[in-house]
This record gives sequence, structure tokens and C-alpha cells, in this order.
Amino acid sequence: VALSTGTAGTADAQMPGKGKSVQPIHNGVRMSMIWNEIVAIGLEGLGYEVKVALEAEIPKMHLAVAEGDADYMPVHWDPLNLVYYERSGGAPKLQKVGRLIKGVGEGYLIDKATADEYGIDNLGQFADPKIARLFDVDGDGTADLMGCNRGWSCARAIDHHIDAYELRETVAQNQGVYFNLIADTIARFKQKKPIFYYTWTPMWVSGVLVAGKDVKYLNVPFSSVLDEEGADTALPDGRNRGFAANDIRVLANNQFLRKNPAAEKLFELMKIELDAINARSLLVHDGQDKLSDIRLHAESWAAEHRATLDQWIAEVAAAAD
Repeated sequence: VALSTGTAGTADAQMPGKGKSVQPIHNGVRMSMIWNEIVAIGLEGLGYEVKVALEAEIPKMHLAVAEGDADYMPVHWDPLNLVYYERSGGAPKLQKVGRLIKGVGEGYLIDKATADEYGIDNLGQFADPKIARLFDVDGDGTADLMGCNRGWSCARAIDHHIDAYELRETVAQNQGVYFNLIADTIARFKQKKPIFYYTWTPMWVSGVLVAGKDVKYLNVPFSSVLDEEGADTALPDGRNRGFAANDIRVLANNQFLRKNPAAEKLFELMKIELDAINARSLLVHDGQDKLSDIRLHAESWAAEHRATLDQWIAEVAAAAD
């Protein structure tokens, strides 16, 4: 709060958002609410009143922004959420602004103990029923891949990979509430049982199940990306986790941006480090997950980056002159 007040003071003569309100929307995942609040702090520094964020599943979030029910969402994964962007009207209605968090990633992991014992390093090896049965949780003889909520982009991507790599007979994506599935996965790991799951960064899971120490990323047999024909997901060192590198961007309603060029400029300037979100998301996982805690996590980031945040706000205010 002290930061927001101080920052607003630096631009007191130039408050392009004064007298205006802004309606964000997010998916209700506590971790992503951290950077939602960081963006809100920036907008408040410009004088905007930021309303309590609406909540919806990812496809409906895109539609809400497109139709003007919300002004922006700071959780658009580019290119992963491309299909929802296009289905919601695309460029005539929506604009992707800035690159809020760069280089976010996704992938499939198994416990390192099983990986080392059986020499598993590629998802394609799960075509072997003997390998798949190592990760059978429900006793049906197939590997249980702890996947994503129905309706999430990652759920579609996982199903695509299962088909592309001809694993339909040996691998099943377990779907449900993602964080419940991950809680079960962590419990199995603590019992020294094999685990097989999908995750992404930024996210607290990577702080609990540490890649290279507890778990191991799997490569995929070849690049095959849903909604991106011909996309290459291979890294320069030869690894291929099966997912294109993503950036988290602010997706905003075009009419809102036309009326609020200051907000658009701020969205373009704002950058948040991946490591900073990972560290704070682990605090959320460890129990600091109330809405008041989320705001404090955002304010702690803002306090650590006060000079940069003040510079962004000053730059936006100067441009609005």
C-alpha cells in the first residue's frame, strides 16, 4: 500500500487513470493472482480504480474480454491459448499486449528413481506396456498421467500428444481438479511410488518436486504441437519437451485500449521475472494463500522493484502529457 501511494505521488500531476475504473478477470488460481495484483498495483499508480477481478475458466475469460465484460486478463499464454484467442474474435476484438512473464514452460515428468532404474527419458517409451504399467495407479494396466482440468489448453495438448505418439493403448490422462491430482502425485512420491505428471512454470510444483533432484523431464519423440502446424519444439541442445516456449501476456479488449492508451503503455512496459513468481507461488502453496496474502506477495514484489515500477509509471504519465 505504501508503494502504491508513493508511486501515485510521483505521477500526481499526470494521473491518466484518475476517475476511471478497470475490470480484470482471472482463472481463480491463487498463483496467477499474484501477477494479477502486480498489474493492478501498476494501474493504481496511474490513478485507476481496479475492481475486484472476475473469475472464469480460461475459454470463458477470453470471451469475457472480447465482449467487454472484462477489460483485460493478465494470464494469456502465447501461443498455447491461441485457439481461445481466435475463437473469441481475434484481432478485431482483442489485443495481446507486452510480454509480462517471458519463457514460461511446460512438460512431462516422472520420478527420478524410476527414470534411472529403467532408463526412461522419453515419452515414446510409454508405448511399451511394461514401462507404462510402472505408472499404473488405478490397476487397469495403463500409465496414469496426472493431467489438466477439462477445458484447459494443456488438457487438449496432452490428448494430442497421446494420439500423436500412438500411446492411446498404454497411457491415460487423468483429468479433474489439477491441484488435487498434484496433491495425490506428491503423496505418492513421498511413499516412494512412481509418479508421472504434467506441469508448467511459473508454479510452486517445481519447488516441491525439483527437476534433476526428485524428478526428471521427459523428451518427446518428435515435435507435434496442437493448433500450430509444423511448429518445432526442439531446443538448441537437442532436448524436446513437446511444448513451444510461451510468454504470459496481457490480453485486453480493443475498445478499452483505445480509450485507455496509458493502460496499454503500462502493459507493454511491465515485466515480471519467472523466478520471482516461482518463489512466491511456493509461499502460496505453503499456506499463505488468502486473498490478503496474495496482495502482500504482490506488494513485496512491487517494493523490491520500486525504482523500476516508478520509472514505468513516470514513462506512461509523460507519454500521456
